Amino acid sequence: MYSEGAEPQKRRIKPGSQSALKAFNQRSVTQRLLGSASLTQAELSRATGLSTASISNIVRALVQDGIAETSPTISSGRRALLVRLSNNGAVSVGIDFGRSHVRIVIVTLDYRIVAEQTLSLEIRYSALHALSLAAERLDAMLCEFHIPRTAVLGVGVGIPGPINLRSQTVIHGNVLPEWIGVSVSDIENHMRFPVVIDNDANLGALCEVTWGPHSSTENLIFIKVGTGIGAGLIINGRQFKGALGLSGEVGHIPTSEHGLLCRCGNRGCLETVASTRIMIERLSLSEHPSSTTADIVRLALDGDSETRRVVEDAGFAIGRMAAILSDVLNPHAVVIGGPLSAMGEVFLEPIRRGLNQYAMPLISETTTVTASSFGDRAEALGAAALVLSQQDIHPFVV
Repeated sequence: MYSEGAEPQKRRIKPGSQSALKAFNQRSVTQRLLGSASLTQAELSRATGLSTASISNIVRALVQDGIAETSPTISSGRRALLVRLSNNGAVSVGIDFGRSHVRIVIVTLDYRIVAEQTLSLEIRYSALHALSLAAERLDAMLCEFHIPRTAVLGVGVGIPGPINLRSQTVIHGNVLPEWIGVSVSDIENHMRFPVVIDNDANLGALCEVTWGPHSSTENLIFIKVGTGIGAGLIINGRQFKGALGLSGEVGHIPTSEHGLLCRCGNRGCLETVASTRIMIERLSLSEHPSSTTADIVRLALDGDSETRRVVEDAGFAIGRMAAILSDVLNPHAVVIGGPLSAMGEVFLEPIRRGLNQYAMPLISETTTVTASSFGDRAEALGAAALVLSQQDIHPFVV
């Protein structure tokens, strides 16, 4: 399955020739497939702007070259052909660093999970220690599943907080202050692989449109609710990250002029009202105190009245922020991620109430609010997808 050896030689193609146009079109199709687990030929046509006949010919050529594979499916009630890239042995690694965990996934080119592990970390752990631990665990996983290092395309790393994508450095305002100043080169020194980084909310959004039921959704807001609160934005089928990569920092938008002091320096930010840290603090003196996010989920699902009230207050505040974002961006869907998404409708209902009360009526009526179907795995899967989305497969290889 996996092979090592010399780099394959690419056939030289004269610029501007018919062969060059064909190569460009095939590359456009493979790039779209790299950004999604699978797409129908009709979806490929819409995504690339190529005619259905051209797509059909390109897919046929990709299948003959062993680059893609097809299978019948039903789309909008009609028979269709589903296209996905073939597994040629290459793998992508996704690593998600959280407040007290690191999760590692290894996936193939055709978006199949080869291996997955989660390790616990002590609160306020050292970033360098966590990187060393993750690198050691990744090496062990590659060895266990007989994957050579040469098969690894790269490592995607998710961190909960703002990242300056120009300087490729974690900046102030992170949920994990121990990561401030850590750069891509620091991570690469530990991993010994090419590395791409992004914040966890962006990766959650990428996971939803790559792996989940929202693969055909062109406008989506993913709101990650945890110790911090952030939003990943998909606009017109593409991720939107802003000038520096700092878009979606909704946790630091003030909701009250005289509220609690936030770690960003402002007062009354959304994180001071609806983060899991604040919820735990408010429940610390209740009849059934919660010391972890898992306690909140358990007690809320069990119907504990105090926990339900805190969850409803937080959900309504998040819904109000979702209404502001929705009025600006008009998304098809708002997806709630993070550990609280495990509560399902208990958490989603107050979020919908906040959205319905503050968004324009037509927008609230046409915007769905759902929980992520990937739970705590979304960010790691998104990190693996980020690596794949930046690859380039050249069909003209001999």
